[in-house]
This record gives sequence, C-alpha cells and structure tokens, in this order.
Amino acid sequence: MRKGFTRKPQRDASGRGGKNYITRDGLQRLKDEHRFLLARERPAVTEVVAWAASNGDRRENADYQYSKRRLRQIDGRIRFLAKRIEAAEVVDPEAPRVGQAATKAFFGATVRYANAAGAERVVSIVGTDEVDLNRNHISWASPLGRALMKSAAGDGVILQAPSGPEYLTVLEVRYEHISVEPFREPTGSEASPKGTARRSSSRLNE
Repeated sequence: MRKGFTRKPQRDASGRGGKNYITRDGLQRLKDEHRFLLARERPAVTEVVAWAASNGDRRENADYQYSKRRLRQIDGRIRFLAKRIEAAEVVDPEAPRVGQAATKAFFGATVRYANAAGAERVVSIVGTDEVDLNRNHISWASPLGRALMKSAAGDGVILQAPSGPEYLTVLEVRYEHISVEPFREPTGSEASPKGTARRSSSRLNE
C-alpha cells in the first residue's frame, strides 16, 4: 500500500514564484473577480471614502475609518488575484491523455475511492483557488489530494487524517469536465444597486 504525503501542505508553490495550476473555468473566475474589484468595487468604495472624509474629523468618523479599511482589503485582494492570474498554468481535464497520464490521478482527475468501511466518495482534484467542498472539489495540495496523486484504480493509499491514518482504495480514475462555480457579485458590495442606493440616501440626509 502506497503512503500519501504527510507533510503539512503549503499555501501553494505559486506564492513563491511557481506555477498556479488551475482549470480554465477557475482562471476565468479569478479574472472576473479581479475585473469587478478593479473596475467597479474599488471606485465605489473610493467614492464613499471621499464622501466620508468631507463629514468632519476623520478620527471620529466611523464611515471613513470603515471605508478606508475596506479599501485596503480590496487593494490587497486585487494584488493577490493579479499574482495568481499571472502565475496561472491552465490544465484542461478533458484534454486527450495517453499512457499513465490517462489512468493515474494527476491534476484535473476525478477519483472514486472507498474507505476501509466500504463507503465510497468521488472527488475532483483542482487548484487551490478552486476548492469547493459542496462540489467535492479538493486541492491537489491538500492531504487527500496528495494521497490520491499518481494513484490508479486498484491502488491502496494512506490518508494521514487528524484522527489518524485512513486506508483508502482507489476504484476509478477518470478525466472529465469539472464545473467551477462562476464569480458572482457579493451581496452588499458598494458597487451593487443596493450599495448605490445606500450612498444616495446618505447624501440626501446630509
């Protein structure tokens, strides 16, 4: 039985200048969020900061302090997304594969496995920016992702779980389209219609 990696996974190699492996849909989601923050949310929050700054002592101005903090958060997220996008290395799970690349679990694989009790589960191995437990999308850098990596149907692997080692049997490895949740505008954002209405109402009450 092959033993999975036991070292604590790092956030991602791309954070140190490496490649950020990601699916095409996952990269598009990052780009959509980056575009939204840069072109819509940041200008909207900047407008709130300017309005709040005009309302007196900034040290006593909760609106100003909150908006400035929010602006710093947005700028940090924009920088993070830009680095992730720049380092992106797109992997297509549906691309034709030959040899071991077609039968073993690598990035983009969908794997069906069973635990020692016989309970089965299906997971898809994706990038660190695409993890979605509701869709059973796990990171290649996670303990489970590393344990399954390079395994084939019939292999036994050991997952080093917090509760102790778990013995898993790989039942199937396949490559198919992985549906990634698209980026959606956050509820309550300053760039949303409600945010615009809130700012307009505040000005009318001045």
